[in-house]
Amino acid sequence: MDKLNVAYKLVNENHERKIAGPENSNIKLIEEVLGYKVILTHDTVLIEDTANIAEITEIFSTIEELLNNSFALSAIDFINIIASIKNNTIDKLKQIYLNKELIVTLHTGKPVYPKTINQALYLQNLKNMNMVFGIGPAGTGKTYIAVLYAANLLKLHLVNKIVLVRPVVEAGEKLGYLPGDIKEKIDPYLIPLYDCLEEVFSKQVFEKMLEKGTIEIAPLAYMRGRTLNNSVIILDEAQNTTRTQMKMFLTRLGFDSKMIITGDVTQIDLLSKKNSGLIEATKILDKIKGIGFVKFEKCDVMRNPLVYKIIQRYEENDKN
Repeated sequence: MDKLNVAYKLVNENHERKIAGPENSNIKLIEEVLGYKVILTHDTVLIEDTANIAEITEIFSTIEELLNNSFALSAIDFINIIASIKNNTIDKLKQIYLNKELIVTLHTGKPVYPKTINQALYLQNLKNMNMVFGIGPAGTGKTYIAVLYAANLLKLHLVNKIVLVRPVVEAGEKLGYLPGDIKEKIDPYLIPLYDCLEEVFSKQVFEKMLEKGTIEIAPLAYMRGRTLNNSVIILDEAQNTTRTQMKMFLTRLGFDSKMIITGDVTQIDLLSKKNSGLIEATKILDKIKGIGFVKFEKCDVMRNPLVYKIIQRYEENDKN
């Protein structure tokens, strides 16, 4: 191992335990992301002789600044901080953390805020645009934030209905052979969206909304011929729409409504990936006033940090 040098001294010694995490897990995570040895002992950060001292100084000074502002940082926050420093966007990230722009308050009373620069940009687009595309890898919050934002509009009585739509590629949009009514046929594909709505309204209230039609679920094939007013319409897994389906869906937008389209172009399940309606839409609808596009990156992943590493390896493999 190379010689270890002092890279940073904690301003507040009480921060050591919060920064280190359980069984030093946060420091291990920082090491994995940076690719070199990092040791935190008492109030001192040690790094390898060949490592970037300026980078470590900025990482730990940013962490301490946020801790001083009463932030309880998670493993994902450490990844976000490092990624933002590498991308020279750390000032924007700190602004997001310090401004705390509320997305929604869950039924438990817990507030939910954007956690990354792209999530904050996404929220701004949702507020200001009639139609928003959220595109990026799994776990970046593109669907989660869309559903939470829609739920908040419903809570505030700014819309009358939420419509959840998803293409059912595995069943080829031909759901007749599956048992049950429409809801029971498509339920398995919408469980992630249900989970989000139950967080906001509670399971009991959510189920009553389904019964009343305040929250509606629909296979993409059943959207033809409809015009949806005063609603939030969310199309999830949009990468699996065909060009014809995407055009049909987008033209369902009525008055006083918002449409949110989410998808991951690296997970297209269509027989021909070139026929993805999401890919075509990003090309031909760009720069139309009232339509927003937000592209999420691996640094926006909000799941287990292992997911971040998996995405990173796949990207490296694709390049090679």
